[in-house]
Parts: sequence; C-alpha cells; structure tokens
Amino acid sequence: MELISKAKIWAKSLRRDIVALWLAARDPRVPWYAKAVAGAVAAYALSPIDLIPDFIPVLGYLDDLVIVPLGILLATRLVPAEVMAALREEASRRIERPSGRAGLIFILVVWLACIIFLALAVRKLI
Repeated sequence: MELISKAKIWAKSLRRDIVALWLAARDPRVPWYAKAVAGAVAAYALSPIDLIPDFIPVLGYLDDLVIVPLGILLATRLVPAEVMAALREEASRRIERPSGRAGLIFILVVWLACIIFLALAVRKLI
C-alpha cells in the first residue's frame, strides 16, 4: 500500500511539473533555451501520440517511464529555481490540462521527418 501511495504522489508531482513546464515555455523570465526544452517536454508529455507507440513491447512504455521523467528533470533544471518554484505554485492552482495540439504537431513532425529520412535512405540503396 505504501508503494502505491508513493507512486500516486510521484504521478501528481509529474503532472504538476508538466503544467509548470508548459507555463515556463511562455514565461518571459525563462531563458530561450529553457523555454525550448520546457515546451518540447511539456508538448511531448501532453501529446496523445507517443514517439514510440505503446503497442511496441517494452519500448512502447519506456518513453513514458524513463524519457518523460528525464526530460522533466532536465527542463526543470534549466529554468531558474525561483521561477520554477513560482510556476509550480501556479500549476498546482490551475492543474487543468493544456491543449495537447502543439504536442501532436511536434510528434507528427518528428514522425514525418523519420519517414522522409527512411524513404531517402531506401531510395539511395535502390
């Protein structure tokens, strides 16, 4: 039971941090490089489409369990500490889910780039 309780607390803090990063991507106090990383991580985490689809055994959930938390960790370290603390408070107040449209577009662009790269590589081989 204690493990489940800790997992729920961790999941809530991840959700709060994702919303805080979404806010950080739009905050003028955040440096441009931190905005870029924060926006990409938040968009990916909120996107209904994964870079690695969940139906792929093991790897499908790897991004949800490893890549997203590592991205959050990196992005929160790039945002100035006092700004991140204020954004976390704001995120806790408005824990509503922002639109995942930007995340959807980001992932679709990544998939499209991979398909184009693969098509060009196959074309050179033929």
